[in-house]
Amino acid sequence: MTYEINETHDPNLKSWVESANDPETDFPIQNLPFCAYSRHTWSEGEKRLGVAIGDFIVDLEDAFHIGDFPLINWNLFEDHRGSLNHYALLGAEVISEIRMELVRLLSEGVENEKRGKIEKFLIPRSDVRFQKHSKIRDYTDFYCSIYHATNVGSMFRPDNPLLPNYKYVPIGYHGRASSIVVSGTEIKRPKGQNRSDAEKPPVFIACKNLDYEMEVGFFVGQGNELGKSIPLAEAEEHIFGVCLVNDWSAPAVVPPALMARAR
Repeated sequence: MTYEINETHDPNLKSWVESANDPETDFPIQNLPFCAYSRHTWSEGEKRLGVAIGDFIVDLEDAFHIGDFPLINWNLFEDHRGSLNHYALLGAEVISEIRMELVRLLSEGVENEKRGKIEKFLIPRSDVRFQKHSKIRDYTDFYCSIYHATNVGSMFRPDNPLLPNYKYVPIGYHGRASSIVVSGTEIKRPKGQNRSDAEKPPVFIACKNLDYEMEVGFFVGQGNELGKSIPLAEAEEHIFGVCLVNDWSAPAVVPPALMARAR
């Protein structure tokens, strides 16, 4: 089963959480992103899973105790509180059911009794700090935008920016999984070798240029056995969710003289 558009995506849906009905909100009832959070008053390292809606966070554990989630083994969350890794393994059908019930609980038409219970557990987003919700075991970056590849290629090969094999060779390379951090984390300017002066040896200094790229990231939930490939038609079943990624990098500085010799 793949993820499908259903009634939870109805643009006319309204929530009893008023801030979720604001046209300017990032988190209407049609978009309930999962997160890990901690309260400012909690001890270091303590975190729980939640869902963002409007200006609030709903704690997942509290929601599961109030709603009707027949396909959930609650012990799974008791043993892995604060992490979505095991949750992501549940598969598309179960995750869709969870999303469906969360939308029911937060919609205008929910029973007053359930609404009253959920209201007690609404946490203002201003009262929490977000944490990394998953242990990132691996990270692969893909060089898949033809516009980006052409732009980069033009810096090194103005007369032939896009190599012929680009359209046929999928380009993916490992990134540093430990460098993935949650939004709002301060980024330190990295250090590396710099040779902006072609007449002098390289020096180890903080990078002079810091590049950033807006990218789409995919969280892979269910994996595959070693040596067993996943057909393209089944790829969506392995995707747990998506996010926006700000990809920082320190571009290498190549002196014009070296570029001339390379051509």
